[in-house]
Amino acid sequence: MEGSEEYDLIILGWGAAAFSSAIKASELSGGEMKIAMIGTGPLGGTCVNSGCVPSKYLLEASHRVFKTEHPKIAGIRPTKVEYSFKEIMDGLKRYVEQAREKKYELVIKGYENVTVIEGLGRFLDRKTVGVKNSNAEKEKILSAKKIIISTGSSPYVPEIEGLRETQFFTSDTIWNLDYLPDSFIIIGGGAIGLELGQALLHLGSKVAVIEAMPSLLPMTEPEISYMLKDILSREGMEFHTKARIARIGRTSKGKFADILTHDGKKRVEAEEIIVASGRRPNTGYLELKNAGVKTDQVGGIVTTPKMETSSPNIYAAGDCVSKKMFLETLAAREGVIAVSNIFGEPLQIDYNSTAWAVFTNPQVAGVGMTEIEFSRTNGSCSCRTFYLKDLTMASIIGETDGLIKITVDPKNNRVVGIHILSPNATDIITEGSYAVKYGFTIGDIISSSHIFPSLSEGIKLAAQSFLRDISKMSCCVE
Repeated sequence: MEGSEEYDLIILGWGAAAFSSAIKASELSGGEMKIAMIGTGPLGGTCVNSGCVPSKYLLEASHRVFKTEHPKIAGIRPTKVEYSFKEIMDGLKRYVEQAREKKYELVIKGYENVTVIEGLGRFLDRKTVGVKNSNAEKEKILSAKKIIISTGSSPYVPEIEGLRETQFFTSDTIWNLDYLPDSFIIIGGGAIGLELGQALLHLGSKVAVIEAMPSLLPMTEPEISYMLKDILSREGMEFHTKARIARIGRTSKGKFADILTHDGKKRVEAEEIIVASGRRPNTGYLELKNAGVKTDQVGGIVTTPKMETSSPNIYAAGDCVSKKMFLETLAAREGVIAVSNIFGEPLQIDYNSTAWAVFTNPQVAGVGMTEIEFSRTNGSCSCRTFYLKDLTMASIIGETDGLIKITVDPKNNRVVGIHILSPNATDIITEGSYAVKYGFTIGDIISSSHIFPSLSEGIKLAAQSFLRDISKMSCCVE
């Protein structure tokens, strides 16, 4: 377009997928590709600023408090931990600032071929983007032969009577707290709600979770969902599942949610409310119709496994893509795949072998299909569930609440899914990713040495449970 600034590649967004795309494109071009990266808000996007990094920092702080006050090894007495919530949050903010500077701001300065432009970008046509920021009088026009959309996602706020008037926190705004409220209502029993809920619970708040579905974490095995709910309930978390919120409002002491359940109408009261009902793609302002880019019903961009959109030479990566999982590592991988295809290397995304995790204590992690998913598409499956009470290391550390479930294709004994509820499940699940990605059989897992005693040994024992009764087996039997 006449009067536009010309680039080789325009990247809309500056989060994990955008940085991955810019760095990969720079590497493949030897630093010669002229790239424009367009975004708003703190550099680095959701993960470092309001997602993975601050949430795990808060969780780790809360676990230090809770575990000291609730020891699980004989002879260690409960010790009351003195702490300052404000100082924890101040430390969290400092760490986020340091991580953003080190991993994003200083990194991108090292790429002279990348121009960072602040503002909201919108498509004028398939090759042209308009960018407007609050400080500019007129829109900047940019053109490129290739464009990657990586604008991320934002918290989804459902339409509930009284919610917006009553005010609430989300996973984006909870980090502004400098004191610990006495109690919280959390709307949503997914990963975000449970992580924030347990962190606040462990620090001393009362927490009530309201979930519309019959169970928590629908992406995992039901045995894990039920056991995690039981663990959190024993810690003091209150649950209202299969509940619909009729109205939200204020009381003289805080806020309330009127809910409808199979037991009738109930009122749940708390000092504050957190909305954790999922996230939605940031695509509404992009004017995708001008570029012929198709989306799903909630605005997620439809892509091929090569991260191609419906419009030639336009790709998408990260949380703005139509998919089931929203992960920082997945966003980064999608960015690499988009750029690789731009350079003629035909890579494809493999969602099935992508591991996901929930950082509660114990942690939840999974990869591949659940028993229900595989049975639905293949008619039947072979599954075994191994409980941590039969794992030596779990008994040693006093963490016997948990399980490992393996789903296998009965036709060839290949592993098609592994789901874990365990301490350090986020580390253990990597073995499951390899098993699903490369088609390992249960025999492959059994024949591979696992450290004794360790939590990862549970994967081997779960595989062995296909062959024998684990409760009648001595340690280290092959």
